[in-house]
Amino acid sequence: MTGERRPVAPTRHVVVMGVSGAGKTTIALGIAARTGLTFAEADEFHPPANVASMRAGVPLDDVARLPWLRDLAGWMAARAADGVSTVLACSALKRSYRDVLRQGPPNVEFVLLDGSADVIRERMARRTGHYMPASLLGSQLATLERPHPDESVLVLDVSLTSSELVSAAVDGLGLPTGVTAGW
Repeated sequence: MTGERRPVAPTRHVVVMGVSGAGKTTIALGIAARTGLTFAEADEFHPPANVASMRAGVPLDDVARLPWLRDLAGWMAARAADGVSTVLACSALKRSYRDVLRQGPPNVEFVLLDGSADVIRERMARRTGHYMPASLLGSQLATLERPHPDESVLVLDVSLTSSELVSAAVDGLGLPTGVTAGW
């Protein structure tokens, strides 16, 4: 049957979200290691102008974020078309940002890493080599829109250990496991 595409198995797409310093990358990598989902770091999709702005301590506005969010949704949709499930570390601070991500593959699920500004600020102070300065934490917290009742978002407390957060996310979302690379 030339020209026909064979059916692709259903996929899962998880966005680990929260403000900078909440642990999105660590937890998303842990979910990927435990489940075999394909990982991506949303920060790597930012164009150089966005990175330069953030490095200079200038928060991004919605106009700067929109093409980036569309690229992320497209990346997930392309993986879904290939039958590949994904986990993405992405701030997704506003409902409108999450809505853009939902326009990619079907069934995007969100995990919000939430907690006190003091815990997050302490984590930001310990990390090295990241372009997002701790000075932008306040603007990120101000931008964060808590999930609306009609959104399916699993909220986890950042005061848990990384291992506990990964387990809570995998269990809370009912993700199949099979890879146990240290988590």
